[in-house]
Amino acid sequence: MSHDDVARESEHLRRLYAHRFDQDAAQRTALWRTLCRSYFQRWVPSDAVVLDLAAGHCEFANNIVAARRIAVDLNPAVHEHADEGVEAHVASSTDLHMLADATVDRVFVSNFFEHITRDDILATLAEVRRVLRPTGKLLVLQPNIRYCARDYWMFFDHVTPVDDRALAEAFASTGFRVELNHPRFLPYTTKSRLPSTDRLVRLYLRSPWAWRVLGGQAFMVAVPD
Repeated sequence: MSHDDVARESEHLRRLYAHRFDQDAAQRTALWRTLCRSYFQRWVPSDAVVLDLAAGHCEFANNIVAARRIAVDLNPAVHEHADEGVEAHVASSTDLHMLADATVDRVFVSNFFEHITRDDILATLAEVRRVLRPTGKLLVLQPNIRYCARDYWMFFDHVTPVDDRALAEAFASTGFRVELNHPRFLPYTTKSRLPSTDRLVRLYLRSPWAWRVLGGQAFMVAVPD
């Protein structure tokens, strides 16, 4: 991607996501606070270096506890959304030039791979593999088209259908192995049937039987092979 291409795509993303997410920002922030504290934090040591890739509004980076938190997104609004203490960078997921080899303990990717091509998914995974330490982990929260096909294309910028089995193959081809796979975890969108109060979200997270009914997103953990 040339500098001009990146600039055009960044501006497009800024406009698109401002329209999509700004109206329910407070609700999303509260939801992610609970998700991080009650579930995702177990995968992130407090002394870890964490990369929130395709960070969007930085809901994960802002709410996870870690020694160093880095948010990367092609949308320039990432600087506006990153809390104090979160390092924000505008960059492509396929070119993490700000990070040296084997310097990151955890990489978190949420609701991203459906927005890019298969070639870019593989290039992103290769770049993640480069920056992860040998003991690192890749955490992926991903709409699973197996369980949300009816609504998968409701968003204009979805371009690639992804399910957990295909993603496992992409991991294997880029030097990862799957350590954990929950094919059904969270509902498809924050506007769907996930309970909205802190107490009910925590109850949902402790109820795998509910995931099998309501889950439209997979949660996968992959490690360098």
